[in-house]
Amino acid sequence: MEVEKKDEIPLTTVVPNADYHRKRRRRRWIICLSLIAIIILLVALIIIILAFTVFKAKKPITTVNSVAVKDLDASVTLIPLRVSLNVSLGLNITIKNPNKVRVKFRNSSAILYYKGDVVGDVPIPSGEIGSDGSKQLNLTLTVFADRLLTNTNVYGEILGGNLTVSTYTRITGKARVLNLFNIRIVSISSCDLDISISDRRVSNQTCRNSNKI
Repeated sequence: MEVEKKDEIPLTTVVPNADYHRKRRRRRWIICLSLIAIIILLVALIIIILAFTVFKAKKPITTVNSVAVKDLDASVTLIPLRVSLNVSLGLNITIKNPNKVRVKFRNSSAILYYKGDVVGDVPIPSGEIGSDGSKQLNLTLTVFADRLLTNTNVYGEILGGNLTVSTYTRITGKARVLNLFNIRIVSISSCDLDISISDRRVSNQTCRNSNKI
């Protein structure tokens, strides 16, 4: 009895073509680039949120704690008319940094005015204040007598026993937020002072503060 033989069909291997591999690589690249873009956007969003919340730049505060007369010698000679004046003021000021990053401030100065004219100054050296820190400065302002005596109003005030002057302090600096942004900071304080010549002390003072970012 003969067994009927069937024709055997050979198995063939399907080999992916080049277009398939290119599409697959392209899809992988798109996925990788998309993930990188999402991560970058998330990091940028976190930095922006921190910069405008926790690390948001705040205005520094300069406070004049006290003003005292350290030296005062005034005299008037009528014949011939001659005025002798020597005044030194001691200023104690505090610079408060409310930021979460340190602040570096530049060289600046405290200026003494009489009726709008500069009659004295003292330099304030540069420095830095840590986060949420403060720095106290003791300054000595000496009056330039030759400048002061050019204003004729001073003669009447000396004879009346009361000298009116004002101080002006301007401190500039910068705060670096997240090592990415530099923010310029300005702190200003001014005081109007009444100096009693007979008592050799500040009899009245009014101070104001203003800050800029």
